[in-house]
Amino acid sequence: MDYLLVQVDRGHNMSTSVSVSEAKAQLTDLVRRAEAGEDIVLTRHGHQAVRLVPATLAIERSRRTALVDAILVRARAKATEGPSAARTQDHLYGDDGLPG
Repeated sequence: MDYLLVQVDRGHNMSTSVSVSEAKAQLTDLVRRAEAGEDIVLTRHGHQAVRLVPATLAIERSRRTALVDAILVRARAKATEGPSAARTQDHLYGDDGLPG
Protein backbone atom coordinates (compact mmCIF):
# COMPACT_ATOMS: atom_id res chain seq x y z
CA MET A 1 0.00 0.00 0.00
CA ASP A 2 1.60 3.30 -1.14
CA TYR A 3 0.51 6.74 0.01
CA LEU A 4 0.56 9.56 -2.46
CA LEU A 5 0.74 12.93 -0.68
CA VAL A 6 0.21 13.39 3.03
CA GLN A 7 1.00 16.67 4.73
CA VAL A 8 1.79 16.68 8.42
CA ASP A 9 1.90 19.93 10.36
CA ARG A 10 5.08 20.20 12.48
CA GLY A 11 4.63 23.63 13.92
CA HIS A 12 5.25 25.93 10.96
CA ASN A 13 7.14 23.33 8.84
CA MET A 14 5.08 21.12 6.57
CA SER A 15 6.20 17.59 5.85
CA THR A 16 5.24 16.03 2.53
CA SER A 17 5.24 12.25 2.16
CA VAL A 18 5.41 10.77 -1.33
CA SER A 19 5.63 7.14 -2.35
CA VAL A 20 8.82 6.16 -4.16
CA SER A 21 6.86 5.14 -7.24
CA GLU A 22 5.13 8.57 -7.37
CA ALA A 23 8.40 10.37 -6.66
CA LYS A 24 9.85 9.08 -9.93
CA ALA A 25 7.37 11.20 -11.88
CA GLN A 26 7.80 14.26 -9.60
CA LEU A 27 11.52 14.11 -8.81
CA THR A 28 12.50 17.48 -10.27
CA ASP A 29 9.72 19.26 -8.37
CA LEU A 30 10.46 17.36 -5.14
CA VAL A 31 14.16 18.23 -5.31
CA ARG A 32 13.34 21.89 -5.93
CA ARG A 33 10.99 21.93 -2.93
CA ALA A 34 13.55 20.19 -0.69
CA GLU A 35 16.19 22.75 -1.73
CA ALA A 36 13.76 25.49 -0.69
CA GLY A 37 13.58 23.95 2.79
CA GLU A 38 10.44 21.82 2.61
CA ASP A 39 10.57 18.49 4.46
CA ILE A 40 10.11 15.77 1.79
CA VAL A 41 9.82 12.13 2.90
CA LEU A 42 9.76 9.24 0.44
CA THR A 43 7.79 6.21 1.56
CA ARG A 44 7.87 2.58 0.55
CA HIS A 45 4.77 0.49 1.32
CA GLY A 46 3.49 3.23 3.63
CA HIS A 47 6.65 3.43 5.75
CA GLN A 48 9.18 6.24 5.69
CA ALA A 49 12.18 5.20 3.59
CA VAL A 50 14.25 8.34 2.97
CA ARG A 51 14.17 12.08 3.50
CA LEU A 52 15.20 14.57 0.81
CA VAL A 53 17.47 17.29 2.18
CA PRO A 54 19.61 19.90 0.42
CA ALA A 55 23.27 18.91 -0.04
CA THR A 56 24.32 22.24 1.44
CA LEU A 57 22.09 23.52 4.17
CA ALA A 58 21.33 27.21 4.09
CA ILE A 59 22.80 28.97 7.10
CA GLU A 60 20.96 31.96 8.47
CA ARG A 61 22.83 35.23 7.95
CA SER A 62 23.12 35.90 11.70
CA ARG A 63 24.59 32.44 12.32
CA ARG A 64 27.02 32.80 9.43
CA THR A 65 28.14 36.19 10.79
CA ALA A 66 28.64 34.67 14.25
CA LEU A 67 30.77 31.86 12.77
CA VAL A 68 32.95 34.30 10.83
CA ASP A 69 33.37 36.48 13.95
CA ALA A 70 34.41 33.45 16.02
CA ILE A 71 36.99 32.46 13.40
CA LEU A 72 38.41 35.99 13.33
CA VAL A 73 38.71 36.07 17.13
CA ARG A 74 40.62 32.76 17.15
CA ALA A 75 42.85 33.91 14.28
CA ARG A 76 43.73 37.16 16.04
CA ALA A 77 44.55 35.23 19.23
CA LYS A 78 47.00 33.02 17.29
CA ALA A 79 48.68 35.87 15.41
CA THR A 80 52.20 36.69 16.57
CA GLU A 81 54.12 39.94 16.21
CA GLY A 82 56.80 39.56 13.57
CA PRO A 83 59.36 41.83 11.96
CA SER A 84 58.16 44.76 9.91
CA ALA A 85 57.68 43.71 6.30
CA ALA A 86 59.19 47.02 5.22
CA ARG A 87 62.64 45.97 6.50
CA THR A 88 62.77 42.15 6.18
CA GLN A 89 64.87 42.13 2.96
CA ASP A 90 67.33 44.92 3.82
CA HIS A 91 70.23 42.46 4.08
CA LEU A 92 69.96 41.80 0.33
CA TYR A 93 70.82 45.39 -0.65
CA GLY A 94 73.83 47.61 -0.14
CA ASP A 95 73.90 51.17 1.16
CA ASP A 96 73.38 52.44 -2.40
CA GLY A 97 70.06 50.48 -2.72
CA LEU A 98 71.39 48.05 -5.28
CA PRO A 99 71.56 44.29 -4.84
CA GLY A 100 74.76 43.56 -3.07
